[in-house]
Amino acid sequence: MPDDAPPETAPHETAPHDNDGTPVLHDRAAIVETCTRSAWSTDRRDWSAFREVFADEVDLDYTSLNGGEPLHLPRQSIVDGWRTVLSGLDATQHLVGNHLVTVDGDTAECTASVLATHILANDGGEPIWTVGGHYRYRLARTHEGWRISGLRLTVDWTSGNRDIMLLAVQNQPEHVREWKHENGRA
Repeated sequence: MPDDAPPETAPHETAPHDNDGTPVLHDRAAIVETCTRSAWSTDRRDWSAFREVFADEVDLDYTSLNGGEPLHLPRQSIVDGWRTVLSGLDATQHLVGNHLVTVDGDTAECTASVLATHILANDGGEPIWTVGGHYRYRLARTHEGWRISGLRLTVDWTSGNRDIMLLAVQNQPEHVREWKHENGRA
């Protein structure tokens, strides 16, 4: 090596750091992993793993799909709600990609494209409903790692039979159909 060559440094020493010295690349990878795990565990119906990606309280906004108002929910309500609806379907596949991450200390935002396919064989029409759009995740650093504290879906397009979502809930036992969000309202 020539005498004027700069000394070699380890990659972690040259990577950008957050204000607390944590490498940004490590945070970004952990955030993308958390967001991806939410989709992966949903499609596998692994409700314990799905629960673990969320903070204790979550702002959930699906108004671009369902109308209504954004909700502030305990994480178990999100798990119970998604379990109720998705367990009535034959299959789902939620693909998230093109993650754009911004880290600011112990908080972060991640925007990702989503393609969500829902499948239910039925006598009333097509068996597939697909939603295309993007998620905006808000995350918080906790002692357990990055957790989703906010989730907003923006729908760009849909295709197929949206009614399969209603059929999925109707196919559930009575005690499941009566599930309601715990949002501090009657």
